[in-house]
Amino acid sequence: EVHLVESGGGLVQPGGSLRLSCAASGFDFSFYTMNWVRQAPGKGLEWVSGINAGGDTTTYTPSVKGRFTIARDNAKNTLYLVLNTLKTEDTAMYYCSVGDTRGQGTQVTVSS
Repeated sequence: EVHLVESGGGLVQPGGSLRLSCAASGFDFSFYTMNWVRQAPGKGLEWVSGINAGGDTTTYTPSVKGRFTIARDNAKNTLYLVLNTLKTEDTAMYYCSVGDTRGQGTQVTVSS
C-alpha cells in the first residue's frame, strides 16, 4: 500500500523559507516521478512541481519557478520541496503525490 507522509510546514513571514519533506513507503520510490501539489483555502488543487525518477529533471509551475526547489533522495525514499521568498499567496496545504495518491498534507501559512 502506498503511504506518503508530509512534514515541515508551519507559519512563516513573507520572504521567509521552509523545507517540506515527504517520506514514502509501500512502493519502489526510485522508479516513480513524484510531484508536489497544493490547495489554498477555498480553491482547487494546484500542481506545484515535479521531479523524474532519477532526480535529474524538474519542472515548476510559473508562479513558484526560481523560488521553490524540488529534490529527492532515493536512498532515503524521501521527497523534498524547499520554499524560498515565500509570499502570502503561497499559503496552502501542500501534498506530495505519486500517480493519483496523495499524503495527508502539511500546512504552509505565510503571514505577517
